[in-house]
Amino acid sequence: MFNKFLRENKISAVILTVIRLYLGYSWFTAGLGKLTGGGFDASGFLKGAIAKPVSGPEGNVLYGWYVDFLSNFALPNIDVFNTIVPWGETLIGLGLLLGCLTTAAMFFGLVMNFSFFLAGTVSHNPTDIFLGFIILTAGYNAGRFGLDRWVVPFIRKTVFKGNESAKQHA
Repeated sequence: MFNKFLRENKISAVILTVIRLYLGYSWFTAGLGKLTGGGFDASGFLKGAIAKPVSGPEGNVLYGWYVDFLSNFALPNIDVFNTIVPWGETLIGLGLLLGCLTTAAMFFGLVMNFSFFLAGTVSHNPTDIFLGFIILTAGYNAGRFGLDRWVVPFIRKTVFKGNESAKQHA
């Protein structure tokens, strides 16, 4: 019942638009600040997350696999991450602000939120994750009052033109 309200109701679409704009502004300003501030470098953050990983009550490392990912992949490829983090944040924010490819933008926003969370940064991530899942669950309705109103039907008509099941389930 709540899912139906979230995914189909116009009042819900208005509430979702407010949430979407809030999250979009947050993502956009964070990314734009990194792009225009000059010299964004995630290596200090990554080194800190590796040196002091998230630990349980007994002091054991909880997400060893993530620490391994950071030390063996992210840090050696820091130039890639120094590019994709600010651009990712900016594009996620732009997608949410414009209501364009809203569910895709929110999915990648949640991936980034969980990445920060797994690295030990709490900040506003729990709130963003909660609101992000509401947007993601709402699907098309979250972008109804945005560019998705035209973009999603266009994609359904052109990309999925021969796939009837994709039209019915989207």
